[in-house]
Parts: sequence; structure tokens; C-alpha cells
Amino acid sequence: MTDTAALSHPAALYRTVRLIRRFEQRAIDLVGAGHIVGGIHPYLGQEAIAAGVCAALGPGDVLTSTHRGHGHVLARGADPARLFAELCGRATGLNAGRGGSMHAADLSLGILGANGIVGAGAPMAVGAAWAAARAAAGRVAVTFFGDGAISQGVLMESLNLAALWSLPVVFVCENNGYAISLRVEDGVAGTVRGRAAAFGMPSHTIDGTDPMAVAEAARAAVAAARAGSGPSFLECVAYRFDAHHTWEHKTRPRYRTEEEVAAGRLRDPVAVQGARLGTAERDRIDAGIEDLLDAAVRFALDSPAPKDIDAAEYLYADAIRTRSGVG
Repeated sequence: MTDTAALSHPAALYRTVRLIRRFEQRAIDLVGAGHIVGGIHPYLGQEAIAAGVCAALGPGDVLTSTHRGHGHVLARGADPARLFAELCGRATGLNAGRGGSMHAADLSLGILGANGIVGAGAPMAVGAAWAAARAAAGRVAVTFFGDGAISQGVLMESLNLAALWSLPVVFVCENNGYAISLRVEDGVAGTVRGRAAAFGMPSHTIDGTDPMAVAEAARAAVAAARAGSGPSFLECVAYRFDAHHTWEHKTRPRYRTEEEVAAGRLRDPVAVQGARLGTAERDRIDAGIEDLLDAAVRFALDSPAPKDIDAAEYLYADAIRTRSGVG
């Protein structure tokens, strides 16, 4: 996490996208087995965005994530075992089993949290960027959001304040073509990048299936923010390979044709980055990831559930006591 050049190396980027891919596939299996209650929003097909953007961040930088946030958390360096434990609601999880899939966080890594509310991470990132600017700390904030957030008022307010105050924040729109089942062209007047342009903010459209292209664009945006040039906007175009949410595996809504999904899968971030490595190197990385995730799943399933007596923990500041006396 501390060496952006190393994290942007072709092998490192491949390891990150492969790790995210296999983590998500394992998580889908855990949903099917009943170990993850409530399902997840799979990140399959968008791995290059998390990998490329997080490779550009320094140790003091922060990010806010989305309901589809496992990839961001893993790319930033979170422990897969503790993330699996969090998804399974175990006490050893990143957030002691309280956050689950849509609210995973790790403040030690600058991950201020995923968020189940569309666009809600943007003002948090802007606030963090404002604090960093006030302290002259040299930190940069990144906020991820999907194309479904583009017409949310809170995102517009965040773009406005970031531009008005020239804050060190990078807005990353993961345009996967759909807001649940609504196509971008049916839900967005104008263009995605046009939202940022309206605030005089530099914006770029990136191939969100190419980890190296994303990393290059993100490095430039982060460097500009750190140098005091203010915010920027990256539209990373990719395709969501799987369901909006795993409930679709049972309900089978028909808003995409099989032909469309098959065509979208042809541009696979894992394959794109894997093609830049030799077969032996890919196989070595793949094997290491399988061993890592085997151990991570075992850790999660062997971990205890939170104790009932601790149910009121983490609800209030330590100095505040509940009426029952349990704080």
C-alpha cells in the first residue's frame, strides 16, 4: 500500500484483480451455502477499477466505498480473512461482524467505509478532503460511486463544494451500464462526464476493464490533487458480469439478454491484465491466491459469532451509557 510504483507493476495489478475475482466468487458460494445472510452485490467485471485506483494511493490517503465495495476494500490492502468474517457476521470481522457486506471499513487503511446509500460516500470524502486541506496534510480522498449516483443530489452538492473550495478529492464513477436494471442512457440526461464539467472540474473517461489504464489515470488525478490543483472526475467504463445482487440468482429478472452479457464478458479485466504476464507467473500468483482464500474462508467459518451480551456495543461513544447500563 505504501509503494504506488510497486502496486502498479503488471504482476501486482494482476494479483489484485485476480484476488478480487476469486474472493467474490467464493463469497457467492458462501451466500449459496447460507453462511452470508442477505446476499452481496458482486463486483465481477469491475476489478480493474478498484485495482488501478487504489494502486495510485499513498499510505495517508482515504477512500469511501459503495454497496458493491469488496473490491475497493481488498485493493486497499484489507485482510481477506477478516473481510470474509465480516460478511459472515463473525466477531473477528473487520467491524466485529456489525457492518456486513455494505458497510465494511478499516480506518487503519484509510477505508472510511462502504455505504448502502447510493452516492452517500461522496460528501464524506469531501469532508475528509476538506480536513486534509485545512491541516495541510497532503492527503487525498477518493470516492467511488456507480452511474446510478450520477443524478443524486448529494453527489451534485459534493462536486460543487469540492470544486468551489479546490479540495484534494478524486471522484471515481464506476459506469457499469446499469443502475440495478435501469440503463445509463435511460436514466442520465446528458453525459456522465458532463456532471463534472458543469462544475469546471477536469474529467476523463477511462477503459475500466484495463487495470493499467485506470492506474495511469488515477496516478495523474491523485498527483494533481496532492499538488493543490483541486478535484477531478474519472468515469471508468466497465460491464457488470453478474447480478446486481445475488437475489437475482433466484428471481432471474430479465433486463439483460444472454447475448448482451456474453458480449460484455469478452472484455475481462483479469484476462486483460493476465495477458501481460507469462503463463508460469500467472499460475504462481493464482495458486497463491487460492491458498490465501482457502485459509481465509476457514478462518471466517471457524470464527465465533458476536456475543448477545455485547449487542449494544459500538452504538454510542464510550462515554455514553445506555439505560440498561450496557455501554
